Amino acid sequence: MKRLSLMLGLAVATTAAMQSCKMKTAATAVQGDAATKTYVAPGKYDEIYNFVSGGFNGQVSVYGLPSGRLLKVIPVFAVNPENGYGYSEETKAMLNTTNGLIPWDDQHHLDLSQTNGEQDGRWLFANANNTPRVARIDLTTFKTMEILQIPNSAGNHSSPFITENTEYVVAGTRFSVPLGSEDVPISSFKDNFHSTASFISVDKNSGKMDLAFQIVLPGMNLDLSHAGKGPSHDWFFFSSYNTEQAYTLLEVNASQKDKDYIVAVNWKKAEEYAKAGKGKKVPATYAHNTYDEHKQTATSEIKNEVLLLDPKDCPDMIYMIPCPKSPTAAISTLPVNTSSAAVNLQP
Repeated sequence: MKRLSLMLGLAVATTAAMQSCKMKTAATAVQGDAATKTYVAPGKYDEIYNFVSGGFNGQVSVYGLPSGRLLKVIPVFAVNPENGYGYSEETKAMLNTTNGLIPWDDQHHLDLSQTNGEQDGRWLFANANNTPRVARIDLTTFKTMEILQIPNSAGNHSSPFITENTEYVVAGTRFSVPLGSEDVPISSFKDNFHSTASFISVDKNSGKMDLAFQIVLPGMNLDLSHAGKGPSHDWFFFSSYNTEQAYTLLEVNASQKDKDYIVAVNWKKAEEYAKAGKGKKVPATYAHNTYDEHKQTATSEIKNEVLLLDPKDCPDMIYMIPCPKSPTAAISTLPVNTSSAAVNLQP
C-alpha cells in the first residue's frame, strides 16, 4: 500500500510539473521576459556599443547591446555608395595609397584607445590586412579621420594593437619582404627578406598618428600581437611562424622545427634608442590620409622615409622566446576580442 501511495504521489508531482511547463495560450509565448530585457525604447541609448570588423566589405559595423540593433556602418577602407565615401572629391583621398586609390580591403582587427589599460571611448583603430594600413575612427563623430599606409609590410595581420595609454599602435607584417626598392631573387630570402614591427605614435590630445619607427626582424611571419599591461607595460608581444624562413613548399618546409618564437619587444627601450639616434632613416614611400571635419574634406600626403631600428645596434630591445609550433593561441587567448570591440559610450 505504501508503495502504491508513493507511485501515485510521483505521478501527481510529474503531472503538476508538466502542467506548469505547458504553454497555456498564444499570448504566453509572446509575453516572455527575454524581449523585455533586450528592448531599448525610442530615444534611449544602448548600454554597450559593439564595434565589429567588416572583413572583405572593408568597413566597421556598430551594434547596440542589449538591443542588437545595427546602428551604423562606418566607411573605412572601401567605397560606400550610401554616402559617397570614396566616390566624392571630398573623400577620395582617404583611400589613396602609393599604389593609387585602393577601393576595398580586408578590415580584420579592431582595438579601442585606452587610458591606464581601460578602454576610454575616444578612438577606434582598424587595420587593413591586404594593403597594409591603419585607420583611426573618432568616436565623437563615428567617422574615419585618418588612414596611415604601412611601408615595408605585406599582410598587416598583427595590427592594430595598442599600449595601455595609447602611446603606440603596432602594425606587424605577416609576411617578410625585401627592404628598399631594388628587386632581389627569392633564392636570397634569408639574406634579403625581413619582417618589421611598426610603431605608430598617437597624439594624446588630437589622436593624430605618425609612423615613429620600425624594428627590423628576421624573415619570419608575425601573426598576432598584444601589449603588456601593468608590470609588463613596457613590453609588446608577437606570435610568429615560419621561423625556418622557407619560401617553397611551405606546408612542409615551414614546419621543420618543433618550435617557433614569441617575439618580446621592449618598446620603451626602442623609444629611447630612436630618440638617441640609434636608428637609421631609410627611403620608404607611404600615404598618410586625413579628414578635416571643419572643411569636410580629405587630403593625402606622401611621405618618403622611415626610421629603422636594428636589434644588433639596440641591446635588450628584442627577446625571442621559444614556444610550441605556430603559437597563434599564445596571443589570441589573452583577454581581448580582436575581431570586435565593445565600449560604453553613454553620455
